[in-house]
Amino acid sequence: MTAPHLDPQALADAVAQAMRSRDRTSQGLGIQILSVKPGYALVAMPVRADMVNSHRTCHGGFIFTLADCAFAYACNSYNQNTVASSCNIDFLAPALEGELLEAEAVERSLAGRTGVYDITVRTRSGKTVSLFRGKSYRIKGEVIAGLQEGAAENGHCRPDPQSIALTVTMAGSSPS
Repeated sequence: MTAPHLDPQALADAVAQAMRSRDRTSQGLGIQILSVKPGYALVAMPVRADMVNSHRTCHGGFIFTLADCAFAYACNSYNQNTVASSCNIDFLAPALEGELLEAEAVERSLAGRTGVYDITVRTRSGKTVSLFRGKSYRIKGEVIAGLQEGAAENGHCRPDPQSIALTVTMAGSSPS
């Protein structure tokens, strides 16, 4: 008898939980994961008083960081360690203190070790604040270490969901 297989959505969710548990920057900035799917992520961040520059608008570095977080969740959603090889951002409109920003990352291309992702940062009301394009490169290893090897040893093409829950919990994350 074989254990149930983990579908791509469950894998993306488990990877996002594992990444979130280790990401002190996004935790400190109050960045929340709203949705994650294979090759996709939607995250949000409130613009706090300590994020505002001398023009009384959100500092571009915080907007970049929000977009980069969405990019990271989207390109790592397959449980293969993936990093940015390059990225570019265009700032289109200011964000103000008290606004909630959402960054939506969409995979445009994934071939071999490289990928291209477009991230749009908007206010909750729908105003586009920035457009970010990230290029990714897959490196050695997995976000949740041993997941693919364990699945292969058990004769599964996909990992066992109970193994993922255990691994994520042991990494210090609490299942939602």
